[in-house]
Amino acid sequence: MPQTPVKPASCPDGVGLIGRIKRFQQDMFASQPDRLYRAWMAETRTPFFHSYLINQPDLIDLVLKKRPEDFPKSAVIRDTLIKLLGNSVFVTNGEVWKQQRRIIDPAFEGGRLKDAFPAMRAAGLDAVERLAAGGEIEMEYETAHLTADVIFRTLFSIPIGDETATAVFTAFRDYQRSQPLWNLPGLLQMPKWVPRFRSNASNRAAMKIRGLLTGLVESRQKLIDAGTAPDDLATKIMTATDPETGRKFDGPEMVDQVAIFFLAGHETSASALSWALYLLAFDESVQNRLAAEVAGIDFSTIQFAQLKKLPFTRSVFRETLRLYPPVPMMVRQAQRDEHFRDRDVRKGSMVILSPWHLHRHERLWERPDEFDPDRWGTDAGKQCARDAYIPFSAGPRVCTGAGFGMAEGVLLLAMLVRHFRIEAIKGKDPVPVAYLTVRSRDGIWLRLIPRD
Repeated sequence: MPQTPVKPASCPDGVGLIGRIKRFQQDMFASQPDRLYRAWMAETRTPFFHSYLINQPDLIDLVLKKRPEDFPKSAVIRDTLIKLLGNSVFVTNGEVWKQQRRIIDPAFEGGRLKDAFPAMRAAGLDAVERLAAGGEIEMEYETAHLTADVIFRTLFSIPIGDETATAVFTAFRDYQRSQPLWNLPGLLQMPKWVPRFRSNASNRAAMKIRGLLTGLVESRQKLIDAGTAPDDLATKIMTATDPETGRKFDGPEMVDQVAIFFLAGHETSASALSWALYLLAFDESVQNRLAAEVAGIDFSTIQFAQLKKLPFTRSVFRETLRLYPPVPMMVRQAQRDEHFRDRDVRKGSMVILSPWHLHRHERLWERPDEFDPDRWGTDAGKQCARDAYIPFSAGPRVCTGAGFGMAEGVLLLAMLVRHFRIEAIKGKDPVPVAYLTVRSRDGIWLRLIPRD
């Protein structure tokens, strides 16, 4: 029977604003009331801001798909991440964002994913070899190392062992743990002269990462100019032109985009993969089924088309993204007065879409807190997949690397389970918290036992 894995502590209903702000400073999940798992809409009023969290599917569809330009990304996320991401596609809006997507999207279309597959496979094989001895492993570190390797191989054709790649990975680890998803003064929409209190460690890490990425971009431009650049994602994007204007990314613009590719392509994938491994350790029967599915595959030669032969592995990964969506909340800003349900939403209000709450909503999902990969084959599960499942967002702003992330997750999860039996470690249950992504407070510790 499906079981219920760990869930973060939430804020009891009835706790006031001050209490929630104190909890928010400790962990975003701890500030969220229990009622959000059953509410269609929730309103928060403060002297500084007005926000509405929306779980009703038709309203989510309105914001993300039908009228996305009326709900651009809020400055809250940009205010938090600007030191690292600059003016990247993740934080821009309007015509700037459209132009960026016109240049970036072709690099992730159709056959381009097939081109990147050998690099994913090579990174996975190296990880299996590195972990061959098994033992008690902190998997968040290992999955971050693995997915960073995938990104560097697919972006710049260099493995994680490259000196610059290793330096970026190390600096990003420092950044990830020192930078919350939201900056409180930005969330409260305080004037820009109010200090944002970014930690020195976060600022130093962001500057170091951007400096290293600038070096990689400049080196690649020289290879492009000489006609000797490898045909990887960096080359594709740096040589792509906007079909409407003919312009390309200049050097600083490309650094912005590489920064978000690294954040979205490595940090989010690492979060999902580590939680998937925890779930398999949590439910031995599911792990055994997945192991049986992958037992006959030679992962040293697996091809992209063979991922179709792993439907249960894909269901496990989809269920992981439901229970532990890497990006737990998305913030938009109303550009005009709206009327949602029985409430007036004023221009300038924050509209919050929460995959974390939507994916566990008590009125939408059957047994919402249970780990059940088989739900994706049921009529109810398929309906929820259409109405209440947005791990990669949706609409025009859907993650451009969604297909990349799914292929990567299924492949790497299958490779690790093919080579290792995964066990939980007594007394080390993970506690979900919101950093840049959904992570565990003290890491995800698991025992890997090599299979025959």
